[in-house]
Amino acid sequence: MKNILFITADQWRADCLSSMDHPCIKTPNLDKLAEDGVLFKNHYAQAAPCGPARASLYTGMYLQNHRIVQNGTPLDARHTNIALEARKAGYDPLLFGYTDMSPDPRTRAPGDPDLRRYEGVLPGMTPAVLLNSEAIPWLIYLKGKGYETPLGPWEVHQPVKNFADAKNRGPSFAPSRYKAEDSITAFLTDEVLKYLSIKQDKSWFIHLSYLRPHPPFVAPEPYHDMYNLQDIPPTVKAQTAEIEGQQHPWLSHYINNQTQQLWYGHDATTNVTLDGAEVDQIRATYYGLVSEVDHQIGRLIHFLKENNQYDNTLIVFTTDHGEQLGDHWLFGKSGYFDQSFHIPLIIRDPDSDAKAGQKIEDFTESIDVFPTILDWIGLETPSQCDGWSLLSFCKGQKPNVIKKEVHWGYDFRDTEGRNVQKNLGLRIDQCTLNVIRDKKFKYVHFTALPPLLFDLEKDPDELVNCADDPAYITVVTKYAQMLLSWRMQHDDRILSNTWIGPKGPLEKKDPKPSHTENKNNSMLKKNIVEEY
Repeated sequence: MKNILFITADQWRADCLSSMDHPCIKTPNLDKLAEDGVLFKNHYAQAAPCGPARASLYTGMYLQNHRIVQNGTPLDARHTNIALEARKAGYDPLLFGYTDMSPDPRTRAPGDPDLRRYEGVLPGMTPAVLLNSEAIPWLIYLKGKGYETPLGPWEVHQPVKNFADAKNRGPSFAPSRYKAEDSITAFLTDEVLKYLSIKQDKSWFIHLSYLRPHPPFVAPEPYHDMYNLQDIPPTVKAQTAEIEGQQHPWLSHYINNQTQQLWYGHDATTNVTLDGAEVDQIRATYYGLVSEVDHQIGRLIHFLKENNQYDNTLIVFTTDHGEQLGDHWLFGKSGYFDQSFHIPLIIRDPDSDAKAGQKIEDFTESIDVFPTILDWIGLETPSQCDGWSLLSFCKGQKPNVIKKEVHWGYDFRDTEGRNVQKNLGLRIDQCTLNVIRDKKFKYVHFTALPPLLFDLEKDPDELVNCADDPAYITVVTKYAQMLLSWRMQHDDRILSNTWIGPKGPLEKKDPKPSHTENKNNSMLKKNIVEEY
């Protein structure tokens, strides 16, 4: 049996693991998983928010190719994904949680209710427990436990009223009205454990998609006060929001037009006015939600070990994107700062004989997860993929190609209110940026706004834009050219390397790192020739 446990959290920053040397956060179960497997320290998402980020994760494609630019953008039906490919090896990928994939309207009737909501299921996934924003299965569970049934999923996250010391600690301090054993995180974990307790006769593929530590920032006891404010690391930001906004027109606009609602009844436009103590408590509550997810993952791992499944299960833990947490006067996920795109990745390969506990310093990207899982089960990586397998790292080997930089894109168009376009003087298709980041520099190119350059060796906090500094003109030119070359190299290639000739369709592929050298792909013969 070769099982796959593919876990995603939502809005989890890379630094929020104690194995990443965080000064106070506690994630003992994920730390132990990293000790048994591999921790990728410089792993980056390719897009934000959830829909675009998950599209890259599930399809292995950069934003420029899958073109899901915001929540609600449909997933083109011509693209394959991790679930569809896994089915070729006999798996029935089960979803516990959500995927935020909107269906291609060209494949549906105009009246299809799935075209009225953006939180669709990734094609190929079988919804075992679907927890979209309505959270119906969880609300039904809470009602059965005797809780007062709320009008909607945000109402259920109202905190305990008149909780002691809440006025002094800020609105995110009071605990939730539901117990930790009944939280949405615990509920989803329980559902997976119920399934695994009876489903052990053949290989399984489970995609467990947690909401937390995504807002609303309210945590059940004891997680709500697990962290003391004096231990919370300070935010990284300029002295004032006005000074921070001077870095770039887009940043100034977004600081003053924030959209991330932080708790029930909160007005997102006031995020920039939160004082230091309130921000510290928000961060403390966020850390508590992180530790709650870590605890529930520990329950899953314990079950696998107790039932002799741990050593035949590939475990992948990652997230869709990060969270600003007040850094640069921002909350949520957006733009170009590392806090929104630097994310965790832990892979535990039970087949590996290599020394466990490796911490990989090389750059990796979300688009690499899909090829890695396929590589582990002996499937070929589809031509559409921009990423490549990381399994060689898990085997203790260096791949023949190492990424020297990472890339992501961010699309900030407003298809409803047009506020961004109006305020920044842009057309809708000009509301885009691309990032190239290596160990020394980060270059940010806007379609129709000035670029940014950060000297990361001198300014790791990204507070000083060097793009207009004459001393950096050659660096700006070099990285702009590198970014252009990257875009050209990674244009959609699904059919561009295929040729129709006397032998039928012929396809030429660039070799990509793989520990298996596709040795198991003979069982998946296709009607194409891979070399010509």
